Amino acid sequence: MSEQVSRLLRVSSYEGTTTAVFWCPGCDGPHAVRIAGPGSWDYNGDHEAPTFTPSVKVTRPPTPYCCHSFVRDGQIQFLSDCTHTLAGQTVPLGEWPEHYT
Repeated sequence: MSEQVSRLLRVSSYEGTTTAVFWCPGCDGPHAVRIAGPGSWDYNGDHEAPTFTPSVKVTRPPTPYCCHSFVRDGQIQFLSDCTHTLAGQTVPLGEWPEHYT
């Protein structure tokens, strides 16, 4: 397994897939996007101003929880179906908290 680290992304490769993980300020937690391998998102390759397409949607049971966004040029555009307080806003990608570095 190989890994690259920037202030915004953790990118790791394992057995033919590559995943980018970013810190979501709306959820105060990480979200992962596959950027190489089967079922991958398009990725612009920029660790400091990433763009992923299509949108990123994270849901968690048991309560209805949703974080749905577009990540473009290092900005997260949270869509209106988000259930957190940043719904409908666009904010910069969050830097990784110190306890994760």
